[in-house]
Amino acid sequence: MRRLFAHLLALAVLGLGTAVYAQSGNSDLQNDRKDARKDRRDLNNDRKDINKDKQDLNKDRADRNKDARDLNRDRKDVNKDRRDLRNDNKDCKAGDKADCKDASKDRKDISKDQKDINKDKRDLHSDQKDINHDRKDLNKDRKDAHNDRKDLHHDRRDIRKDKHGK
Repeated sequence: MRRLFAHLLALAVLGLGTAVYAQSGNSDLQNDRKDARKDRRDLNNDRKDINKDKQDLNKDRADRNKDARDLNRDRKDVNKDRRDLRNDNKDCKAGDKADCKDASKDRKDISKDQKDINKDKRDLHSDQKDINHDRKDLNKDRKDAHNDRKDLHHDRRDIRKDKHGK
């Protein structure tokens, strides 16, 4: 009787150990699949972020280029107004009263154009800051996507090892 009881006890312990080992392997496989699913979601979100950052970067570059064109136009306007002012001052000294009034108008135009130039410079600077910020975000998102791809590769390898018992 003792021998039978000892055999039954040994069989129960071995069976329980095998069941626990098999269950832990199944749980490991489930966890690896869950990790792989999570990494795929993260990778898709990172891809969306990358595309969004590319769009933002393109818009910011377009804004910067537009502001640069505006700045050049305003500088040309100031130069033209200064030429007109010089000509009007010469004519005003010669005794033409209409050119004296035109000279004051040119001075007002120059000051207005100078304000536009300063505003465009500030816009240009802020656009460049936005471009740099978006570029950094894009690089971070690309790095995250790279890490997610690497994690996904490791999860798939772990799933394969769990399935084939290696």
